[in-house]
Amino acid sequence: MDGSSGTERGSAAAAPGAPACDAGIRRAFDFLGKRWNGVILGSLSGGPTGFADLRRSVGSITDSVLSDRLVELTEAGLVERTVTQTRPPGVSYQLTATGAQLLPILHELGSWADAALPAVRCREVDGGVTGGRVAAPVAEGQPAAR
Repeated sequence: MDGSSGTERGSAAAAPGAPACDAGIRRAFDFLGKRWNGVILGSLSGGPTGFADLRRSVGSITDSVLSDRLVELTEAGLVERTVTQTRPPGVSYQLTATGAQLLPILHELGSWADAALPAVRCREVDGGVTGGRVAAPVAEGQPAAR
């Protein structure tokens, strides 16, 4: 609630009598709900990672989309990009302190999804956008591909 109007924060467009979405939650999900952002952050939890390794760990993401998301995450202060002075130059990405603060939240969200959302098993399949092995959903009762 914001003490002056008796409404919740961020309620400019709320219907009368309907609870308004908290502005902070809206911003967080607008950003983290963007396809791949949360998965990229989780994939960086193990420490500095090169672009190719990150692409493999994320799954069926294109190079251009991964590059765009990394720029967004870097501009938001959640990811740090480091260029090494080697031949050829190397680039790695790692979470900033602010980005690392999201890891427990992402873990809790994943635990909630495991408990509350319908189960979707995954299987590895060849191909996909990146040409590597990616996880694909499998309907219950279907065998996993080999």
